[in-house]
Amino acid sequence: MAAARFVDELTSRALGRYAIAVIGDEPRLAYNRVLLSSVLAGEIESAEIELKSADWWRTRGVTLTYGCAATAIDTGRRIVTLANGNGIGYSKLVLATGSQALRLNIPGAGLQGVHTFRDSRDVETLLQLAGDRKRIVVIGGGLLGLEAAYGLAKAGSAVKLLHLMDRLMERQLDATAAAMLKQRVEAKGVQVILEASTTKIIGTDKVTGVELADGCLIEADAVIFAAGIRPNVGLAKNAGIDVGRGILVDDEMRTSSPNVFALGECAEHRGTCYGLVEPAYEQAKILADVLADKASRYGGSVVSTNLKVSGVNVFSAGDFEGRHGSETMTFRDVRRGTYKKLIVDDGRLIGAVLVGDTEDALWYLDLIRTQKPVALMRNELMFGRALAELKAA
Repeated sequence: MAAARFVDELTSRALGRYAIAVIGDEPRLAYNRVLLSSVLAGEIESAEIELKSADWWRTRGVTLTYGCAATAIDTGRRIVTLANGNGIGYSKLVLATGSQALRLNIPGAGLQGVHTFRDSRDVETLLQLAGDRKRIVVIGGGLLGLEAAYGLAKAGSAVKLLHLMDRLMERQLDATAAAMLKQRVEAKGVQVILEASTTKIIGTDKVTGVELADGCLIEADAVIFAAGIRPNVGLAKNAGIDVGRGILVDDEMRTSSPNVFALGECAEHRGTCYGLVEPAYEQAKILADVLADKASRYGGSVVSTNLKVSGVNVFSAGDFEGRHGSETMTFRDVRRGTYKKLIVDDGRLIGAVLVGDTEDALWYLDLIRTQKPVALMRNELMFGRALAELKAA
C-alpha cells in the first residue's frame, strides 16, 4: 500500500523524470490490506481490493516485478538482487518492505495448523479452515486479531479470541469503548477471553488445543497468531543500512545509506514505527516531494484509527486517555450502541474515541492535527461538526 501511494504521489509531481521499477514478493498487484478481513468474511471478492489496475501502472511507465522477492542490496554498486537471480540497478532506492506477523515463541508454535493473518495468501488458508468448520483459536485482541476472528466466525468457524490484556485494542480504545466493542464482537459469534496468557500450543503432529498460564485448556483444530507485527528490516540490515526496530530514517525519509529511502511499516522515524496506513501515506507524500526537489520534511504523524472493526465503526486519535488538567467529555447511547469521548486541553481538542457513530471522525481528526481553538464551539463539540460550526459562526 505504501509503495502504490508513493508511486501515485511521485508520478503526479514528476512524471517521466524517473524510470520506476516496483518489486514485490506477493504474487499480485498492490491491494488494500485493510480489507482482507472483508474478503475473509465473504463480504467482497479478493479482486475488489486491488488498489491500482495493471493499466494504471503501465500508463505511468512503471515496470512491475511481483511474486519475486528482493534478496540483497549492494549499496556500493547500486544493485538490487532478486530471488530469480536477476539484478536491477538504481539511482534511488525506496524500501517499502512492510512488516510480518509475530509468532509467539512458545512450545508448539511450529505445529501443523498454526497460521498467521497478514496477507492475501493467509486469507486463502483461513478460508479453507472456515470451510472445513474448524475450531479456531485466534491469539491477539488488537485490530488484526479482531478482524481475523470476525471473518472466520462469519465464514462459519467456531472461534475463540484470546487477548493478553484486560481490554481489546488497548492502544486505540479506552475501557468503555473496548467493553462495548467486546459486547458487539461476542454478539457476532466470537468468544472473547481477556487476560489470557498463552503458554503452549498442544499437539503431536498437528494442533489439538491451547494451554493458558492459569492451566485452562482450550480445544482447537487451528491457531491463528495475530498478536502484533515486526518491521521487515532484514534486507536493509544485511546491506549495512542502520536499523533499530525499523529502518532508521530522517525527516526526508533518508536512511543511513546515500540514495536509499524507506517508508511505511518498515521505517522508524524519531523512535517510532507506525503500523498504520495513514502515516505511510503521509510519508509517501513527503518522499515524493523530496525526489521531485520540493522542500518537505516529515515531523511525525498523529496516530489515528478509523475503521470498521468486526462490523463495528471505531475511531480513535491523539491522546484519548487525557492528561493532568485536561477536560474529558463523554456521551453514550446504550440502545444505539454509540459512544463518544473527547479530550480538550487548553481550549484545543487533543484526543477522541468514537464507537458506532463515526460520521464526524475526520473533522475531529483535523481539529486534533491543526490544534484549532474550540472554545467557541465547546458546548456543541460533542454533537458534531454541523451544529458546532453553526454555533461558532
